Amino acid sequence: MKTAAKTSRVLTPLGLSGTGSGKRSGSRLTGISAAMLILLFAVLPLFSGCHGAKSSKAFEVPESFDETKAREITFWAKNDTNVNQTRIYQQAIADFQAIYPNITVNLRLYTDYGRIYNDVITNIATGTTPNVCITYPDHIATYLSGENVVVPLNDLMRDSRLGFAGSDVKFDAPALDEIVPEFLDEGKINGVQYAIPYMRSTEACYVNKTFVEKLGYTLPETLTWDFVFEVSEAAMKKNADGTFALNGQKVMIPFIYKSTDNMMIQRLKQKHAGYSDENGSILLFNDATEEILNEVASHTATGAFSTFKISSYPAHFLNAGQCIFAVDSTAGATWMGTYAPLLDIPENQIVDFETVVMPIPQEEPENPVMISQGPSVCIFNKEDPQDVIASWLFVQYLLTNKVQIAYSETEGYVPVTEKAQQDSEYLEYLSKRVSYEDLAAGKVSEADKNAYYYVKLDAAKLLMDHTSDTFVTPVFNGSASLRDAAGQLIEETAKGVRRKKTVDHAFIEKLYDDVTSLYRLDQLKGGSTADMKKDLGPLPKAAKILLFCIAAVWVLLGVWNLRVWLKKRAAENK
Repeated sequence: MKTAAKTSRVLTPLGLSGTGSGKRSGSRLTGISAAMLILLFAVLPLFSGCHGAKSSKAFEVPESFDETKAREITFWAKNDTNVNQTRIYQQAIADFQAIYPNITVNLRLYTDYGRIYNDVITNIATGTTPNVCITYPDHIATYLSGENVVVPLNDLMRDSRLGFAGSDVKFDAPALDEIVPEFLDEGKINGVQYAIPYMRSTEACYVNKTFVEKLGYTLPETLTWDFVFEVSEAAMKKNADGTFALNGQKVMIPFIYKSTDNMMIQRLKQKHAGYSDENGSILLFNDATEEILNEVASHTATGAFSTFKISSYPAHFLNAGQCIFAVDSTAGATWMGTYAPLLDIPENQIVDFETVVMPIPQEEPENPVMISQGPSVCIFNKEDPQDVIASWLFVQYLLTNKVQIAYSETEGYVPVTEKAQQDSEYLEYLSKRVSYEDLAAGKVSEADKNAYYYVKLDAAKLLMDHTSDTFVTPVFNGSASLRDAAGQLIEETAKGVRRKKTVDHAFIEKLYDDVTSLYRLDQLKGGSTADMKKDLGPLPKAAKILLFCIAAVWVLLGVWNLRVWLKKRAAENK
């Protein structure tokens, strides 16, 4: 590592032994130098890691879980205001506590992952983190900047007694090889498992098929960016009275993207362009990024494209007949379409149309690429290992078929275990899909519409069919900031156009600088451009000790040389 290399060069001068005169003094100097070198090599391991890096000790799994002592753990989760999800959490906790009466699980619900992240960061400083937390690997990478904050799970997962489906686990937990490997790998940071997947989703494009065909187009098997933008531009034609010809309304935003960070990241991946790498290098600012931003500017200028942050939720416009292509998470499927169970616009604004769930637009339809996302769970270290085991048992319970299937049925999430995906109950659930035609004809009960809404089931099936086409971005301390920066580039470009600014190379170069400064990308590992320098911050304690020892060695060498010189002068004067 770079730091170690610099250290070895610093140590090199201490190997010199010829500064004295005569064999005797040289020998003594060699002896004192050797002694000092021994001292230095004794403290060198303190400085062998990267500057500022924190270690995570492997968790030592106790021989058994003590069920005689009452334990209380906290679980921070996100429910996205969906009361069905809240009920599932509460039921899972009640069922788990019935199995382990000595464990009390306190649930704290959030409506935003960012708030969970901010609260965890705050509580790390005070040593009051929750026991279990719904989170994302990007967030965990920041938590790891503290020492032994998050429990590494490698040994726990494989423990024959308390690991996945271990002999001492008192419920039907999945085995390690029953977790979808692509989803499990997402929780690894530098080869260490810090998170367990809870649910998975990807992004989907919810398409108003009725409007596409009204414009004279036929949906292709796979959407492309060119197709989506072409149709979107065609939808901007207006009537003489200023209303849009397609919907007869005064509002039409044909293409709305919910998460512009995902838009940029996936587009770069599809273009085989840089974003970041496993070493934490920032590759976001490249020619492909500029091409994407110019395209965003072009279609924002005509009104054919907008974002959630600028306009609002894509579902609002889609369901009101004011949008054709709405890109959002598959977990948001219950909000999408004329008959969506979670419609949240006035009934008199809803337009009747057929919704089709498709993968996001692609650069290469024959090689589809889409991001894998969704909540994971991590466990925070506590002084008592038994508290960690209580948390670990609860995490395993969240992966049981009962919890996985029930939660998946609330929205377009997919269970993270093959065991749940292949369960007869889940397969039966997927088979009960109610179609648009039956809904339009009024042949479906309200209960069946909520449970088996075709858009929700199609969204889940989309991810199951394309699991091997998904990818995740490299995770490192600062990767969450880089993700935010990627989305900010699109947001600021779109805002710039709406403010009548000229989006050209100079605009984009300034935008790069502004975003770099805003998210402090020049302080992240690798920097945002080739000439950016890494800000290492204050020296850690181990480095200060090493530097003190080096200084002490040179002082001792100076004193020894002075002593030898004085003895030599005294001998010469006799």
